[in-house]
Amino acid sequence: MESNVHKVRTMIIFCCLSVIGCGDAGQTAADNSINELEETVGAVSEDSAVDASPSESLQTLSGPQANAVRSAKQYLDMAGFSRDGLIQQLSSPAGDGYAESDATIAVDSLDVDWNENAVRSAKQYLSMTGFSCNGLIQQLSSSAGDKYTVEQATYGAQQAGAC
Repeated sequence: MESNVHKVRTMIIFCCLSVIGCGDAGQTAADNSINELEETVGAVSEDSAVDASPSESLQTLSGPQANAVRSAKQYLDMAGFSRDGLIQQLSSPAGDGYAESDATIAVDSLDVDWNENAVRSAKQYLSMTGFSCNGLIQQLSSSAGDKYTVEQATYGAQQAGAC
């Protein structure tokens, strides 16, 4: 994954320099590099816990929205998040500071299994301390907690073995 990130950065720099310095020949080289970049981003996305079409992201999302997608994927790779919790993390001034509308569009552009994220969050809580079934559901679904729906929280608590 680290080498793919380096490859993506290198291709972006190459595209910019080609367009600036070489006219039509540079544009052709840049177009080829963009195609390769999309393939690389697609390969990185396949390794991720979430799916998003790289060409769709590159073509339909604004710059801040595409960056919010990248941030969201990084968060989802590290921990379980609910939809609302992830939007809050991305848009909070104490978090990433994206506009809430950009964060919402970014999160909604991803193919995320929120039930599985609830299981992941439930397991993380149970690895730190004990919870009753109802206590874990409340923590997962609370507006001051993880912000899962009650159905997602219940699924997560049951699958994690708290119920």
